[in-house]
Amino acid sequence: MFAWFWVALGVAFGSAIVPLISVEVFVLGLVASEPGLHWLLIGAAVSIGQVAGKLLYYLAARGSIRLPRFLHDRLHRVRPPSRLRDRWHRRTKWLRGKIEALRERCHRHPHWMTGTYGVSSLIGLPPFMATTVLAGLADMRMSTFLTAGLTGRFIRYSALAACPAVFAGWFHH
Repeated sequence: MFAWFWVALGVAFGSAIVPLISVEVFVLGLVASEPGLHWLLIGAAVSIGQVAGKLLYYLAARGSIRLPRFLHDRLHRVRPPSRLRDRWHRRTKWLRGKIEALRERCHRHPHWMTGTYGVSSLIGLPPFMATTVLAGLADMRMSTFLTAGLTGRFIRYSALAACPAVFAGWFHH
């Protein structure tokens, strides 16, 4: 039974690192194939794995960890000027301005960022990956990041894991 805890934690960690993996589909498949698993245990494993994986993005955004050399060099290399690059730079200037304004607003109103991140961890909107990076850029305290993220993710995935049992109970009465 506890083997599934570690499997769920690993899958959740992987889905946090590589967002192509759907942890929601995994949770539903797990509770459908192993109905004896407790939904709180699944919620705990998945929330811990998700927040642990996102912690890497948060720390990278804060500048606390360095990206692997191949990524760091690719993101920060100096490129020779070109017409295409200049045109792209002009077209995305408004977006970069919006992101910088949002970052500045997060610095001025840290509770706003905490609320946004907490809601995102619970319902997924705005995207959890984006709010994770923004929390790092806004220098959110790590204790706040972990508390809000674990709480929201635990509620989200515990509820998801409990759903099949709730519906099964409705159909048997």
